[in-house]
Amino acid sequence: MASSTAGPTRNVAVLLAGGVGSRVGLDIPKQLIKVAGKTILEHTLGILHSHPQVDEVLILMSPGHLDPVREIVRTGGYDKVVGILEGGATRSETSLKALEAIGDPDALVLLHDAVRPLLSHRIIGECFTALAEHEAVDVAIPSADTIIEVDEHDVIRAIPPRASLRRGQTPQAFRVGTIARAYELAMADPDFVATDDCSVVLKYLPEVPITVVRGDERNMKVTEPIDVYLADKLFQLTVQDQPEGHSDEEYAAALTGKTMVVFGGSYGIGGDIADLAERNGARVFRFSRSSTGTHVERREEIVKARDAVLAETGRIDFVVNTAGVLPRGDLLETSEETIWAATEINYLAPVFIAQAFHEALRATSGSLLLFTSSSYTRGRAGYSLYSSAKAAVVNLTQALADEWAGVQVRVNCINPERTGTPMRTKAFGEEPADSLLSSDAVARTSLDVLLGEQTGQIIDVRRDDPLATLLEQG
Repeated sequence: MASSTAGPTRNVAVLLAGGVGSRVGLDIPKQLIKVAGKTILEHTLGILHSHPQVDEVLILMSPGHLDPVREIVRTGGYDKVVGILEGGATRSETSLKALEAIGDPDALVLLHDAVRPLLSHRIIGECFTALAEHEAVDVAIPSADTIIEVDEHDVIRAIPPRASLRRGQTPQAFRVGTIARAYELAMADPDFVATDDCSVVLKYLPEVPITVVRGDERNMKVTEPIDVYLADKLFQLTVQDQPEGHSDEEYAAALTGKTMVVFGGSYGIGGDIADLAERNGARVFRFSRSSTGTHVERREEIVKARDAVLAETGRIDFVVNTAGVLPRGDLLETSEETIWAATEINYLAPVFIAQAFHEALRATSGSLLLFTSSSYTRGRAGYSLYSSAKAAVVNLTQALADEWAGVQVRVNCINPERTGTPMRTKAFGEEPADSLLSSDAVARTSLDVLLGEQTGQIIDVRRDDPLATLLEQG
């Protein structure tokens, strides 16, 4: 990359993917292991690429493994990626290669481990904000454990006060001129050894303060075999960054001339999504058992609905499925008829909809939106059919997003907190209004997701505290 001589400061995110998979027992780099339907590298790249403050992404990959990364970038449409280079033999060599490729001392660089795939947009934004006043930024979290220092015989030498200790994470962010100067001094030191970039600044530019941005416990590093399992579960349970909100003017600009199909669109969340899209210029087609006699569990009726829409508009940009049933009761007391109906409507219908609409969405680089429930994370007594089907929808979302990434069709899933809908009222009766999420709020978030660039995401929509929802699930 050429050095910048004018214009705004470049914000460059460097994805450090030079590690190998020896500790997780694999002969491929650990960043190419799949969790939650994608490689770890894809998850991390997607987060960096989607952040509005990131202008460019540079990937440093283990030698001999650049081709899989090139394929990920090519099929994923990651147009911010400006280079895919071989990493060095050490972390420091890899960072040096990245700095040389950037070449612009006035740029801002964010160096992040590829094997930290649960990085949040909040951390990225706070790192760039901190660089407005500081030359070097680290990310860290308090230590919940007591840290001990031992000697060569594993005898405790000291127990530092925990209040002043932090556990370091990445990204680490710098003004390129600062970190490049620190490395220049380090390379002249024959005894130079470092495991991270902030330690290089600390040792060779001690006059430069390194500020600390608050990290996140979920921003874990996948290193050991158990980490692969934990990361997969965290992707299932974690609260994803909320999609960017839109004004009514932005909705109108994005939806005018577009076609949306909503199954379950006669009332409740589906009805509100349809209403909101229609008010902002979309051509909306609603299908439900009550309004159009459409049974979502019947493939032929899904195909009939698709063909009717294409015959009238010639295109389909968005497909939403909110149709569902909520049977309650112990499984042993549930009739075979109820079992089949619940499984077909709650799970087979999304499968049929995905199959029937794939080609139409491919033609428009469109978006499919499905719905799950907070009960998908843990089956509960009395909801075995519902919660197991909703868990299956989550897996379906992640798998389809992976399968369809190459044809630019996005697939996401909304996980709303308890919402005031006719289906819920039928199952639970009247409940205090202030204890329920409004279906209109879910509709707005749903529309934001449909218009966003993310795919394979399970988006939580909650009234307030995420912990309260988790406790409620338990």
